[in-house]
Parts: sequence; C-alpha cells; structure tokens
Amino acid sequence: MTSRLDPRYYQITVLGILLGYGIFVLRFDMTWERVVLIVGSTLLTQYACTQVWKLPAFDFRSALISGFSLSLFLRTNRWELVVLAAVITILSKFTLRWKGKHLFNPTNFSVVFMLIFFPDDIWVSAGQWGNAMVAAFCMVGMGSLVVYKSRRSDITLAFLAFWAAILFGRSLWMGEPMTIPWHRMQSGIILLFAYHMISDPKSTPDSRAGRILFSALVAAGAGYVQFGLFRTNGLLWSLAACHLLVPVID
Repeated sequence: MTSRLDPRYYQITVLGILLGYGIFVLRFDMTWERVVLIVGSTLLTQYACTQVWKLPAFDFRSALISGFSLSLFLRTNRWELVVLAAVITILSKFTLRWKGKHLFNPTNFSVVFMLIFFPDDIWVSAGQWGNAMVAAFCMVGMGSLVVYKSRRSDITLAFLAFWAAILFGRSLWMGEPMTIPWHRMQSGIILLFAYHMISDPKSTPDSRAGRILFSALVAAGAGYVQFGLFRTNGLLWSLAACHLLVPVID
C-alpha cells in the first residue's frame, strides 16, 4: 500500500534533526535563538501572504521547511538581515511563479539575493559540517528518504553523478591525487544541496529527462563558477541561473 503521508513531514524531520545536530553537537556559528527568529519570520510571512492572496488555509509545512533550510545555509551577524532573508524567501514563492510552479527555489533565491546585495554581511559556511564520513553517510541516508518520498531521487542522483564526474575528471586532468575530489565530495553542504535544494519538486522540470538535463546544467555551471571564475558558492549561483531555463526545458 502506498503511503499517503505528505513527504514534507519527512523533510521537516530530517532538516530539524540536521539543524539540531549542527547547533548542539557541531557547535555551528548559529544559535537556537537565531533559528527561532528565522523560522518565526518565515511562518509569519507565510501567514500574511495567505491572507493577502486569500488562500483557503494557512500551510505551515512549506514555510517551516524554508525556515530550516535558510538556517542551515545562511550566516550573518545582523538580525535584521535574517528577518529580511526570511521574508524574501516566502515572498518569492508567491510572486516569482510560472504556470503554477516556483520560478526559483525559494531558499536558494533568498540566499543568492542576500549575497548579491549584502556581500559584506552575508556568507555561507560551506565547511561547517566538516568531512566526517559518519556525518556524510547519515545525511545521505536521511536525504534518500526525503527524495524517495517526494519522487525526486532521479535529479539528486543525477546531480551527484555529474558533480562527481566534474571533480574527479578535473583532478585526473590536473594530475591531482584522488583523495582531493573524494574529500570535496564528502562536503556536507553538497549533500544538503543535492537532497534538500535541487530536488525541490516545485522548481524543477516535470519530466525525468528534463530533470536529468537540468542537473547536468547545474553541475556544469557550478564547476565553471568554482574552477573557472574561482568564486565560492558555485552550486548556489548555478542553481539560481539554471532555474530560468526550467520553463524552456518543460
């Protein structure tokens, strides 16, 4: 029998566990008070938008996922920017739409927006998870549950395969030891990106072939940003740009 439980509950559980583990075990540079501020802001904005757009009911699940995701990716020392990022995340879901779908992944759009307009105050802690294999396998396992329930495992696995091909192919071409790309693949931020951002069903192509093509474009764009332009956060920049191609792919 097919489970009817909304896959968003699985994602909320996974992101909540990861966030708690990061704050209380890994000691992220993110306090639980800041998380409460982010999540509270996303929920309040979701409620306000529900009233303005006259939706039949307030849905906390999507806003909670956005709040948890934003807490995992975004870093700043200014509380007002945290609130602004939360508001932008939710507003983008209601305003940046195309044929019933999000034009951008809301969290990705918000983070990139803040990086563009507040580059001195906003950053993404790519190395906050470390490279411990235990943590990596834990994140992969929980992420697999989420993407399976949301039927988006194809785009996640395709992206990881393309990204691994780029990393290992570059190291082979450069004559680097294989420990370097393997070390890069163990990054927690890559796993979070693959399982909880690029797999968003509301902002990815409808067909399987389209999703695989989309994952290849995102991986190629990220590789160009990271190794061609020598800029950080290549995955986030590439995903934001490639989202504009989704209507064409569909």
